[in-house]
Amino acid sequence: MRTVKYICFTLFLLLVAGCITPFVPEVDETEELLVVQGLITDQPEVYTIRLSRSQPLGYVVTEKPVKGCTVLIEDDLGHSYTLHESEPGTYITAPATFCGEIGRKYTLKISERNPTGNIITYQSLPEEMRPVPPIDSIFYEKKTIQPADPKEPMTEGCQIYLNTYDKSGICKYYRWDYTETWKFKLPYDVDNQICWKTAGSDIIDIKSTAVLSENKINRYPVAFVSTETDRLSLRYSIFINQYSISEEEFNYWDKLQNTSVDVGSLYDIIPATIPGNVFCVQKPQEKVLGYFSVSAKTSKRAFIQDSFKGFPDFFSVCAEAADTVSLDAYVPSDAFIIAIRKPPEPPPWYKVITDYPWCFDCSFRGTIVKPDFWVDE
Repeated sequence: MRTVKYICFTLFLLLVAGCITPFVPEVDETEELLVVQGLITDQPEVYTIRLSRSQPLGYVVTEKPVKGCTVLIEDDLGHSYTLHESEPGTYITAPATFCGEIGRKYTLKISERNPTGNIITYQSLPEEMRPVPPIDSIFYEKKTIQPADPKEPMTEGCQIYLNTYDKSGICKYYRWDYTETWKFKLPYDVDNQICWKTAGSDIIDIKSTAVLSENKINRYPVAFVSTETDRLSLRYSIFINQYSISEEEFNYWDKLQNTSVDVGSLYDIIPATIPGNVFCVQKPQEKVLGYFSVSAKTSKRAFIQDSFKGFPDFFSVCAEAADTVSLDAYVPSDAFIIAIRKPPEPPPWYKVITDYPWCFDCSFRGTIVKPDFWVDE
């Protein structure tokens, strides 16, 4: 029974880890194709272009960054901005020198020296930065989840929606992503008892209003949060980014979304048959994966603090594995104190110890530093 609970607890930690899998597509090709990931917006922030190589099917999937390239962003007024390689395969801009502007067209240019010493050039099609309306509102509703076994109790989840409306009618293609942060608490008398955890979304979330009579989006289901993790246990925050995209980019994400549904995950097999907007200048027939995105961006944050049914006991393994010893007893070096019972409690006073570090210190999963944006009720 202890082993089963330990496995369940480990799965819980994996669910709440919130790590975004690196984009390392496997393709049914013998050669390694260039993969381009990049986004620039109209916000004063660091923009990142990531360059890597795809992995042929059957190989161990490992990220292969493309190092030592010259990466430029050019606009339709003739201005050029050079990116700096901050780490292998990752190229970034300086906010003080470059920020996207609505109405301008931008082109990504990449120069790479191949093993023979020749310079190979890649570039994107010019992409116009289109305006995007603000997010009008973010709200949520509780959703009852019927268990597969009727003997099991019902649980509740949290469906998060947004509304947006473009009165100008210019923005007809949208994309969203979000960052979620939640506060959690260990059920023990320890120093690091309260922490915050942050995770990013890793799904494709797009919608078109091109066929609608009005450029309005109501009750768009942007995220669902269940009680399988402790995200909703205390207080939860979601920060949603809304992007304007072109029809061509919408079609790209739509095809990629359909493919990822078929194969099971966004980061599974990404076929080379889905064309992006980057090509090789010297060899136009060469396949290049990925997309250089140019989008205006608006953002909005919402907090959720409510009671939801169906939370399991995430820390039952801690209590089951705990031992009680007196205050002056020796504590093994591989054990961790999760509670100290002492005055004003009546004697005998004792320590409660466990083998699992995440039971005694929440910083093994999150951070004890309260985020700057965090507001408690």
